[in-house]
Amino acid sequence: MSQPSPGTAAPVEEIHWRSLIAAVAAISAVGIAIGLGLPLLSIIMEKRGISSTLIGLNSAMAGLASMVAAPFTTKFAHRHGVAPTMLWAVLIAATSALGFYYITNFWLWFPLRIVFHGAITVLFILSEFWINATAPPSKRGFVLGIYGTFLSLGFLTGPLLFSILGSEGILPFLVGAGVILLASVPIFLARDESPVIDEKPERHFLRYVFLVPTATAAVFIFGAVESGGLSLFLVFGTRAGFSESQAALLLTVMGVGNFIFQIPVGMLSDRVKDRRTLLSAMTLIGLIGALFLPLLVESWFLMAIVLLFWGGCVSGLYTVGLSHLGSRLQGADLAAANAAFVFSYAVGTVAGPQAIGAAMDATGNNGFAWAIAGFFGLYVALSVVRIVLKPKRP
Repeated sequence: MSQPSPGTAAPVEEIHWRSLIAAVAAISAVGIAIGLGLPLLSIIMEKRGISSTLIGLNSAMAGLASMVAAPFTTKFAHRHGVAPTMLWAVLIAATSALGFYYITNFWLWFPLRIVFHGAITVLFILSEFWINATAPPSKRGFVLGIYGTFLSLGFLTGPLLFSILGSEGILPFLVGAGVILLASVPIFLARDESPVIDEKPERHFLRYVFLVPTATAAVFIFGAVESGGLSLFLVFGTRAGFSESQAALLLTVMGVGNFIFQIPVGMLSDRVKDRRTLLSAMTLIGLIGALFLPLLVESWFLMAIVLLFWGGCVSGLYTVGLSHLGSRLQGADLAAANAAFVFSYAVGTVAGPQAIGAAMDATGNNGFAWAIAGFFGLYVALSVVRIVLKPKRP
């Protein structure tokens, strides 16, 4: 269980700002590392003449690393402590980030990528656990909205840094490693407030995926739609008749929606009686928005409006799902459930682009919208079952 001071054993209504800043620093580093690293490494491989298939295979190591690292993170933090584990993860992630510059053998990038994204996954899981364990129950959604906002900001900042720094020389790698290392400062300063996992989880890791299916399914959909949308929206947009710049701007609008709605949605989740109802509403909006995408290709402005709110609904699945998780569990169980949460996200990031890409190949350009609608539809069906048929179960 966590120590009384952070708030899981004896929750208080005050926000622990040192803990919040530490968790926000860690998740910002995660977002920037992924946002900068993915395009940087892909462009470098492209310049070296690596085939698209091998680039995609190497990029897929990120999701694989998350799946591998997630089951062991809680056990390691239980043995060594949350803050020390995060500090080690920061050091490993920063070192391996520089390794991509110094190691030029393409095949060595596969194990290196697993090490890098494995360490990033540890930061992801434990920052989620930290913020969830220390958030005041009545302000959980608001605090997690701040947390999610900085994750979104990290994802936006990474590509921006890449556009400024380019892919030549060691500078982008130094900046990436430096950003990750900076996260160690607030983590170290707040180490005494970090929650303690003083017992092993009561259940096997995978049991937590099904213990709180409303939360883990939400983050699976979030990962699938976000990664699939980022990977293939430009293809959908250009095939629909938009120019590359117009399609890229639409993708930016979706990212803005992802960013600006985190805190309002989090605050709204603090006021609803059952967060599952809010999750159902957002997935229903997401489903309707996806179905309307093929009808909006004649108007860039209408498409932008829909994508702004649609992006907010997609990001809201993460924030509210994480808040729902924290309201149901605590201590070692919460830490293990956060690992299952990130595991489900990783599975979504692998499944989303594959399913959406296959749908576009099978049914044409509108397969982009149909596949995304399918993901949302699955969640709507799950929500109906959970809320209507089994309202008392987590």
